[in-house]
Amino acid sequence: MVDLTALLASRWSPRAFHPTAELTGDEAASLLEAARWAPSAGNLQPWRFALGHRDDETWKRILVSLPVADQRWARHAAALVLGAYTGNDPERCGYDLGQAIAHLSVQATALGLYVRQIRDVDRAALAADLDLPPGIRPLVVTAVGRLGDPGTLPEELLRRETALRQRHPRQALLLP
Repeated sequence: MVDLTALLASRWSPRAFHPTAELTGDEAASLLEAARWAPSAGNLQPWRFALGHRDDETWKRILVSLPVADQRWARHAAALVLGAYTGNDPERCGYDLGQAIAHLSVQATALGLYVRQIRDVDRAALAADLDLPPGIRPLVVTAVGRLGDPGTLPEELLRRETALRQRHPRQALLLP
């Protein structure tokens, strides 16, 4: 295997989050700081975040915007982070937001935390429920927390959670 930094090699997106572990203020600040330093086209930094800690009002509003299937496991996350963007170029701004979320994800790994991203969210409901200013466009929710017991997951999720991690071969990523 090619040498890969341990932060990337050990990054994993579980569904089993510890149901009582909390995200500290310092950890939350560290995650957002990592996202803040992500590269962006023209240094516009078009990303915006809403951070909800378990059971606070923001967390509840974000949770209900998720598909019911994802709520089953996301309800155990210590925090839910809405990633949104601002700007008139959704493709570029969405790409930049993805960079910020990637930085947040690597920082989470460095802190011993885990994240799982959820793209299929009710964006209109999030904008309304969180009273987002005009021009702020919700795109993704990231669940953050400590690893929990996969045995608490429904059977179909348990199988996926405990399956061997697989990635496409490197060669398959290259265009002809």
